Amino acid sequence: MNDSITADLFAALNILVLERINVGSFKVTGTVPNWLRHFCHPRITSGMEVLIPEEQFPFLENFLIDAEEFWQNNSTTKLTSGFWTDRALSGKEYHFEASAICLNNRKILLIELLDNSFYEKQSIIQKARENQLVYQQLLKDNQKKEVLIHCIIHDIAGQLSSINCCLALLEFENLTPKGKEHLEVGRQQTVKQEMLIREILNAFSAEMQSLEAFTLDPEQAPNVLASIQEVIKVLSPTFTLNDMQLQIASNIDFTADWRVVGDRSRLDRVISNLVENAFRHSPPESIVEIGLKQDAESVLVTVDDRGTGVEPQLVPTLFQKFSQGKTRSGRSGLGLYFCRITVERWGGKIGYLPLPEGGSRFWFRLLKPERN
Repeated sequence: MNDSITADLFAALNILVLERINVGSFKVTGTVPNWLRHFCHPRITSGMEVLIPEEQFPFLENFLIDAEEFWQNNSTTKLTSGFWTDRALSGKEYHFEASAICLNNRKILLIELLDNSFYEKQSIIQKARENQLVYQQLLKDNQKKEVLIHCIIHDIAGQLSSINCCLALLEFENLTPKGKEHLEVGRQQTVKQEMLIREILNAFSAEMQSLEAFTLDPEQAPNVLASIQEVIKVLSPTFTLNDMQLQIASNIDFTADWRVVGDRSRLDRVISNLVENAFRHSPPESIVEIGLKQDAESVLVTVDDRGTGVEPQLVPTLFQKFSQGKTRSGRSGLGLYFCRITVERWGGKIGYLPLPEGGSRFWFRLLKPERN
């Protein structure tokens, strides 16, 4: 394809070709496209030198700063300005896109008038933005529903487990034959419900976020000691049935202020998850102990067990979603993950430490609410 045809082709495509002579000085190369006359008082012809920026080329002023650096580096790629909008002499708006290229040591500036393609691209970009916003909203709505499902299932499972343990303890009471029959029916039904809950949790694989509201108000902040006492009350029958003990550390000051940043129901669930995790990995006739310490800014909660500890290779992924030990004794691998995203949502930290005497310590630290 000869130079004449190439020049006419660029003009037909509404592209003005300029070769850089000096900073801000360009020579018109090839055929001049028709749109240029709408911007220039003097008639510009091929081979003419023009100065940019001038009044007729204001849309190039900022782009040429980047183009000069691009040309100095003699890059083999292309630098594009993105969409520009400017007004012709008549006041009508036109849309352009400028490109800088290096061609055989020549510095070339291409200016393209965008017609229908501009509006098509703008429409696509706008639609993509709208779809992105819709998608983000759907994600948020879905996350809230998933958190709600997890919380409901967890609460039902915890209460059902306590009911089942209480029913098991009733076996040691002096019941009539009819009472024993009713007791067995009740136990069978709770076992079925536990199996159903396990299936639901196993199927629950979508991303969760701890999006529930929490309070920074000292007057409404949850008391972590009260949460620990409530968890011990609910889970003690389970431990008793398995010849285990669940207790609070003896060195805790019950008169101190144990309020923390968070939400009471979520806080109960975090402690319950950690205690249930310790229960599942503890041997019979052992003790799970909940500790509580505080400093000027935060409160530390610890849950210690006398189990075999966590395999070293599993420690880095303990608090990730669906992480389970080799025994896979958890419900779904979501418990520790829920604890992490909840505690971190409240500005706290959570972690694991092996105990020197054997066993595991799971801990989390929450900030105290600031007093006015």
